[in-house]
This record gives sequence, C-alpha cells and structure tokens, in this order.
Amino acid sequence: MKLSSAVKLGAVSAASLLLLAACGSKSSSSKNLADDQTLNWVETSNIPTMDPSKSTDIVSGGALNNVDEGLLRIGQNSKVRPGIAKSYSISKDGKTWTFNLRHAKWSNGDPVTAQDFVYGWQRTVKPSTASQYAYLYDHVKNYAAVNKGKMSPSKLGIKADGKYKVVVSLSRPQSYFKYIVGAPAFFPQSQKIVDKYGSKYASNSKHAIYDGPFKLAGWTGTNNSWELVKNKNYWDAKATKLKAVKFQVIKDQGTWLSQYQSGKVDELITDGTQYKQLKNSKDMHLRNSASTFYLELNQRKGFFKNNVNARKAISLAINKKQFVSDVLADGSKNAKGLIPTGLVKKGSTDFADAAYVKSGTEYNLAQAKSDWKKALKQAGKSSESLTLLSDDTPAGKKTTEFIQSQLTKLPGLKVTTENVPFNVRLSRSQKGQFDIVVSGWIADFPDAISFSSLFTSNNSYNNGQWKNATYDTDIKNAEGKDANNADARWNDLVGAEKTLMEQQGIVPLYQQSQAQLLKSKVHGIQYFPTGAQWDFSHAYISNSK
Repeated sequence: MKLSSAVKLGAVSAASLLLLAACGSKSSSSKNLADDQTLNWVETSNIPTMDPSKSTDIVSGGALNNVDEGLLRIGQNSKVRPGIAKSYSISKDGKTWTFNLRHAKWSNGDPVTAQDFVYGWQRTVKPSTASQYAYLYDHVKNYAAVNKGKMSPSKLGIKADGKYKVVVSLSRPQSYFKYIVGAPAFFPQSQKIVDKYGSKYASNSKHAIYDGPFKLAGWTGTNNSWELVKNKNYWDAKATKLKAVKFQVIKDQGTWLSQYQSGKVDELITDGTQYKQLKNSKDMHLRNSASTFYLELNQRKGFFKNNVNARKAISLAINKKQFVSDVLADGSKNAKGLIPTGLVKKGSTDFADAAYVKSGTEYNLAQAKSDWKKALKQAGKSSESLTLLSDDTPAGKKTTEFIQSQLTKLPGLKVTTENVPFNVRLSRSQKGQFDIVVSGWIADFPDAISFSSLFTSNNSYNNGQWKNATYDTDIKNAEGKDANNADARWNDLVGAEKTLMEQQGIVPLYQQSQAQLLKSKVHGIQYFPTGAQWDFSHAYISNSK
C-alpha cells in the first residue's frame, strides 16, 4: 500500500473447517467510559478516493479499513480474525476456499450477501476499472484472462452458493490468501449502489454505503476534514464504543504539536526535533511499521533507462545514515533493502539480512562520482538536469532538500525539487511524470511478496518501469512452481531482492517508524505494522486523563 513474519491461524488440516472466534477489545467498564466518545485524529493528506477498487494509498486505505469489511480482518500480531465470514474451509489441494457468511447489513439496512462479494471482486478485476490492486487477484482462477478483457468477469473464480456462502477457486495454492481477502480491493460492493451513483460512486461520503464498524461522514471529495461515525447496522456494533473519529488534515508540524498540547487532537506523530524533546514522555509510543521509503528512477525513457551506472551513482551519493539520524531523527531505521526488517523470518534469520546487498544502500561518494562520469559518457552528455518529486508534507520537504544537497555533489548534475499534494504525487507517479520520485510502501500482509511483486516488469505500481528478466523469473517461481515449497520460495524471493539491489532498480532510503504521542485517556486502538495500520473498532475514551 502506498505511503501499504507470517503467522498461521493455528494448525490447519486439509479440508478442515476453521471457526473464528470474535475478537473483542479489552474489557471497558461502562463506569470508566467518558461521556464524550469522540476521538480526534490527524492525517497529513486528504483522501484521494473511497472506491475500494481504486484505493492505493494509506490514507484512503485506513479509512476504508474502518468503514468497510471484507471476508476476514487482520488483527493484532498479524492474526486473522472474523469479518463478514464467520468461518471458512480450505480444500485438500489448497485451491478451493469456502467462506460462510454471517447475516450482516450495509449501513442503509440492505443485507451483505455473497453476491456483493462476487460483484465487488469482478468490478475490481475487469479492465475498465483500471484497478492498480487487481494484481493481488493473480492466483484467483481466470484472473489474467478477465483482467486483459479476454474473458467475461463472470468467469472469475468466485461464485455465490446461495445468499450467504462464497466459494473461491484459485489457479494455484496461495498460503497467504487469508490475509489478502482482508484488503480493500477484496471488499464487497453493492451493485445497486454503484449503478445508482455511477461516476460519483465513492467520490464523497454520501455516494457510498458501508458494512464496517463506522460510516464516513462530512467528506466532499476534496476537503481536509471528515468523520467516522458509528455504524449502528454493523454486525458487531455492540463492541464499538466510539461515537465518532474526527479527522483533520494538518501539514505543519508546529501546528499539530500546538493542537495536541491544547487538547484539540488526541495524537501526534512527532518529527525529529519533537521526538528528541518528547521521547521520554509517558504518552510516547514507537510504532515500527513494515514500510520502506525509496526513490524510483524513471526508466521508461530518458537518462536512467538501461543506465545502471546512473542508478548506482544516485544511490551511492546519498548518505542514508546521516539522513535517518540527523534529518529524520524520528526513530526510523536504515533500510537494508526494499523489504523491511521484521516483516518475515525463516527460523531465526530475518529476510532483510538474508537478502542484504551492501552496495544497494551504502554511501560512497568517490564511487558515486566515478559511476556518474561513466553514466554521462554512456548518455553522450557532459551534464544532466533532473527533477525530484515528493509530497508537500514536512517529511517530504525535508527529504527532497537533503537529497538535492547530496546529489548536487555529482559533477554536472542539477537537481530541481517539486513538492506537491499527496494525490498529485500519486497521479504523476502513475503516469511516469517524474525523473526521480520519493515513494513509500507498507506491506499489505506479512509476506515478502507484498513488496517483491511491485517491481515485476508489468506491475502497475512499478512507476519507474525497471525491468529485469531474472527478477521476473524468481517472482514467477515463488508464486508458481515453488508456492508450496517454503525453502525454495524463500530462495526465490531472496534472489529477487538481491537482483533488485545489485541492479539498483530502486534506491532504498529508510524503514519508517512512527513516534506517536497518544493521550492516556485513549485505549484499545489497534496498530498494525502492515496494511491500513489503524483499527478504531475497539477503541474508547476513558474518564481518566
């Protein structure tokens, strides 16, 4: 998911029925609950879309995760917990998944049915929707043919068996499928509502319905404030204590701190300066996320295409340790590659350690200058001008300023910075309207493939369009012939990561940690290192301050 270790749900025998117990919050006595159950939250960017088929970013993903619900949900410690499905079973060959639905309702009172899942999945995959997340369906039977328009969406491997049973057919086994069905791209959608609103569907809070713990309110599609209000029709509404979560967009870090200190907002993601001053506060929480920020270099055409020396020079010229410790200084870590430390392990070996390529992330200005001269010679140039694109957030501006100062040490290179709103950066990235862009990704589920699949040749998130046949083959094998061989799959993915770093397909900058101040009166918020990060469904405000 744009900035988007595997844990098994018990011992699973083939064709066994997996019963999911409801996951409640910590017991909160009604006597301890504050009268006003309103949480005040902050985002640094507004919502680009609320269409489950088109959401790609962490802001809309976070909202969708609280107002909508899929078959399953990812809970604390990456454990699967029930969603609209109250139970599910897997066939012996691992290719047929059957989900038994509870009798849930949409926010308008309509029943959530198996057909809503069938329609939602078909809508996401069909080519006219142009969903960037459609690739997550690649194991679902007939996905490729449907997505390319060669087969009707009705042929996708999902069907409704009556009103409350969903049967999914996979083309090949996928051990982490249980995590994927919890992503927004797999949420149900009401065809009646989509047809009713047409192009306005999910473009504002009024032109959608919701099946999750909350409903979205007050969002016009472009404004910088909105609310999540309790959805009384949610199947587990009794567990939702909050009346509302009020969001506002604050881009200035000083303003955010002032609002937190005055009690107008209940949380603050600190920057480096604030973290140094406040890290010993009893309200400080260090949120380690499975997210990496990196530079994408436009290889569609122009200077970086087929010029590995140019790509290596850019990476080697940036002192990433200095950037993390002196510029960010917010608890974030140095990245060892694309895939973050702590996402997945094999025994005691962390994937990031197994796939580490020193040259992919190190700082070596002398080597950078040498590689840059080779790159200019290859391009037949004596100088080059490049534009560096990023968000207009405080972190985005700090990042571009530092990188610009580092890259101008390369002889003959002029770097111009552009900081634009989040949704503009996403749009320009997708269209290839950049030379270098600061991108970020948080794993959607706890598996290395959540990152590795991004940079296959034809992935829609591969904005720079780096292409490598060896990399593609390793990913294909991990998802195909080696899918049920844990050791071989691990080796495939490690090999792919090493190729990406050796060829400098991207430039890793840092692994993000968020140093958050949270008011002591706020309890029960669930934070996830992967996916949408925040779940407010079991949060509450206590009387104790």
